[in-house]
Order: sequence, then structure tokens, then C-alpha cells
Amino acid sequence: MNKILTIILTVLWLSACSSTPSTAIFDDEIPLSEYIIGNGDQLYISVWQNPDLSLSVPVRPDGKISVPLVGDAQAEGLSAQALSENLSALLNKYIRVPKVTVIITAANSADFLTRVRITGAVNAPQSLPYRRNMTVLDLVLQAGGITAFANADKAILYRITPDGTQPYDVHVDEILSSGILTTNYTLRPSDILIIPESVF
Repeated sequence: MNKILTIILTVLWLSACSSTPSTAIFDDEIPLSEYIIGNGDQLYISVWQNPDLSLSVPVRPDGKISVPLVGDAQAEGLSAQALSENLSALLNKYIRVPKVTVIITAANSADFLTRVRITGAVNAPQSLPYRRNMTVLDLVLQAGGITAFANADKAILYRITPDGTQPYDVHVDEILSSGILTTNYTLRPSDILIIPESVF
């Protein structure tokens, strides 16, 4: 009896392992990282109770911005919060307890960093700006659907995770033909979906 019970438990355990998708850390479990300022971004610097020091300024190709009293300050590579703290420290020489807020009004440098892409056996390969709640199906439809030679159930979604770029199986044909949405994942910035062609 114990032997039979052991065999049953082993089979159940193995079936559970085999049914665990390779997408165990999808969506909400992978946090979106804090935005980092880059060249070409447009910033609004607000200095509380000092309107003469508040201004809209672009991040120059050298990664710096020009701020009254401070002069040139490094912006590229910093978050808005970190830049706010740096500017507050620099202005502290001239203003009593400065309160600086940095608002990113145009994240121009992020355009290609956050795009989602689809390539392979699709009618119109695409590189699209990331939009919140965009799914695999949305991406396939934007690409004009799959070609007649697509091996759509062997598609792979490449995603940047805390452990590096990871591949995840996507069954595009199941999504399109059968309405099985198990792998109709919500996309993340920089996701790449590749749909291979069938091998004859």
C-alpha cells in the first residue's frame, strides 16, 4: 500500500513539474525598473519658492543640464529622485533648505529602449512603442498576422528579467485559432517576439 501511494505521489509531483510553464516569473513578479534619465530627455526643474530658478531644460549630448547658480550638472544615468537630491545639495550653498523637484516631461531617450518588437514569420515585422497592457495578441495583429509558413506554436518571447534575458514559449497558433489564451502574455518594455518558419 505504501509503495502504491509513493508511486502515485511521485507521478503527481512529476506531472505538476511538467505542467509548470517556463513563465513562472511573468508580469507583476518582474518589477518595472525606475526610469533613468538619458540624452535628449526634457526635464522640468522646480525649485520651491524660487520661480527664477525653475526652468525647462533638455539633457545635452554630454549628459548634463544647465541650472542657474549651479551651472552644469550631471543628469544622464540618474533617476529623477537622485537628480533632485543632487541639485538640492548643490543649491544648498545659495538657498536655505532648497526643495528641488525634477519632472521628466519628455522621455526621448527611452523610445528605442522600451520598444516591443515582433519578427520572423509575420506579414509586417514591427518595432512599436511600449503601451501598458499590450499583449502578445496585440503585437501579432499589429504585425498583420502570421504568414502561411509560420510555425506559430513554436514562437519564443524574449524578456529581460533580473536573471538576464529569458526565453518563454508562446503558442501563437493556439491564441489565434483556438482562443487558448494561456500564453497571451501581457508585454513588458523591450520584449521581443520571434515567430519561426516551419521546416519542410
